[in-house]
Amino acid sequence: MDQEFYRRAGIVIRSIPEGTVATYGQVALLCGKPKNSRQVGYGLKKNLVGDVPAHRVVNSRGILSGAVHFEMPDLQRMLLADEGVFAEWTEKGWQVDLKQYGWKNTMEDALFLKAQFEEET
Repeated sequence: MDQEFYRRAGIVIRSIPEGTVATYGQVALLCGKPKNSRQVGYGLKKNLVGDVPAHRVVNSRGILSGAVHFEMPDLQRMLLADEGVFAEWTEKGWQVDLKQYGWKNTMEDALFLKAQFEEET
């Protein structure tokens, strides 16, 4: 397992602003490994990324796909709603509008994360 990747994923996920969501792919990209979105999900499932706001990570269509890993099936949706992120029920499950709630990270965010990665090594 790539512990450095999981360490970075934890830093990225802790950086997702309250009231927004990021996709597994977005987290992987910000970690420097754009093809490792499944590894982000694995790290969250196995608790390899540390104490993070995991409820802010959704799949590429905005579906709350990680809900099965929470204590209650609706906990992810409820935690997001508490932050002002509302999900709508679809045939694929609960879905958030990524255009409205997606984290629009900037180059400044990427540079901050890069500095965090180097600082904690």
